[in-house]
Amino acid sequence: MATPESSPVVSLRGVGKSYRAVTALAAVDLDIAPGEVHCLAGENGAGKSTLIKVLTGAVARDGGTYRVLGREMRAHVTPAEARAAGIGVVYQELSLMPELTVASNLSMFGMPARAGWVDRRRQRAQAREMLARVGLADLDPRTRVSELTTATRQLVEIARVLGQDARLVVFDEPTTALSAQEADALLARIATLRDEGVSVLYVTHRLEEMFAVGDRVTVLRDGRVVETRPMAAYDEDSLVQSMVGRRIENLYPGERPDPGDVRLELRGLRPAGFPAPVDLTVRRGEVVGLAGLLGSGRTELLRAAFGADPVLGGEVLVDGRRVHATSPRAAARAGLGLLPEDRKESGLLPGLSIEKNVAIASLPRTGTFGVLRRRRMREHVTAASAGLRIKLGDWGDPVSSLSGGNQQKTLVARWRATGAKVLLLDEPTKGVDVGSKADIYQVIAELAADGLAIVVVSSYLPELLGLCDRVEVVRQRRLVGSLPAAEATEEAVLRLASPVGPAAASPAAGAPAAGRPGPAEPSAPSLENR
Repeated sequence: MATPESSPVVSLRGVGKSYRAVTALAAVDLDIAPGEVHCLAGENGAGKSTLIKVLTGAVARDGGTYRVLGREMRAHVTPAEARAAGIGVVYQELSLMPELTVASNLSMFGMPARAGWVDRRRQRAQAREMLARVGLADLDPRTRVSELTTATRQLVEIARVLGQDARLVVFDEPTTALSAQEADALLARIATLRDEGVSVLYVTHRLEEMFAVGDRVTVLRDGRVVETRPMAAYDEDSLVQSMVGRRIENLYPGERPDPGDVRLELRGLRPAGFPAPVDLTVRRGEVVGLAGLLGSGRTELLRAAFGADPVLGGEVLVDGRRVHATSPRAAARAGLGLLPEDRKESGLLPGLSIEKNVAIASLPRTGTFGVLRRRRMREHVTAASAGLRIKLGDWGDPVSSLSGGNQQKTLVARWRATGAKVLLLDEPTKGVDVGSKADIYQVIAELAADGLAIVVVSSYLPELLGLCDRVEVVRQRRLVGSLPAAEATEEAVLRLASPVGPAAASPAAGAPAAGRPGPAEPSAPSLENR
């Protein structure tokens, strides 16, 4: 690794960016040395995404200087100019064209041509060279991207960036959709890039990845640089404290009172594609986790209970009353709330304000005789979001102006505002920083203490083990086991979740358990794509 005293590949001085009254970046200084992995840490809304957009030309900075290899970039630099200068980016949501071949995607920014026609032979030869650099020498360039796994698509995207002679590669949450093994392989590939002299700016909420691959880290808070130090100068606790500006003693809430009577009951519910009916009970004040591999049926079970997916039979009952399982509207009226896995596609209404996104499911509570009252709506929304620390400029701003973590908090506030009796939370902290996770966990605990029944789907095992009274394991679209908190370990859950694990269910669902572990956020296996 080059030392920080080397002439930087990228240098920012006094860079600022504001969106109306919201300051996204304020006088940011940043140097990235040749051949180093420089991590960018901070809470949701700290300015990380805006900084990436400034570097890649997606947005224009308001002030300050931006230099690449000593050459100053103009304020309104375009993405094409940034690429030409050697800035490449691999986003969390990949930008490959799924219906085109790997070769066509790799040559997207410069098709080899002969006499005005695409030279397919040269295109494939160039593609093979680019793929070999990321360990995909055996991949046929004629393969459609849609046929590739997520991990392979990620490597193809990296190959395309390197093929443009990138001097700095920005990785924005690259492991979100990868399994633990795939994430480890990607980190090893990033270390190889560093050894080859390529600079890397690495952005992630997974602290263990920063410590695994990072050389230095810059911490952002509220759009300002807090400090830049070697990774070795931190442990997880001190890095979290630097990011959030406060010490988080316990990431997960402590013990709660014993659960009460049954509040949610799935009685012989059979979602489409499930080979057998599902029976599940969740009590007042109880938090139940649904664990399982990707594709095991966790999400489908939640959506079926909410009436969002078809069912072949069975009943959903809330407080003993039957809910029409084919209607989300009926489910919401009966006191069910669903926070979907994909907040942008299935949860948020991007054309509406933050305030209206919170209030949309409880509008009757904000008006009189069908007429909305703005003051009442503002009070209603403010009460629903209390304790969530949503970072915003104004309630009237579009919800799309929020960071991912703050958008997730907005959805939690929406169902909180309805006075729901049951919450179905699908990956509630996906893409959320550790400080925001603590806020969401605390709100979940408070809602449970108020008597709600809560079901949580998560691919991050420590989250389920630290948050839930009981973990139900789903395997191949069957409910195969129930583990009270005292017996739930990573090994026990993975043993049940794996296709080679025991098929027999453990003790019956519905038995509450007292106590739950409360670790800070450790490195641990993920249930995604295992």
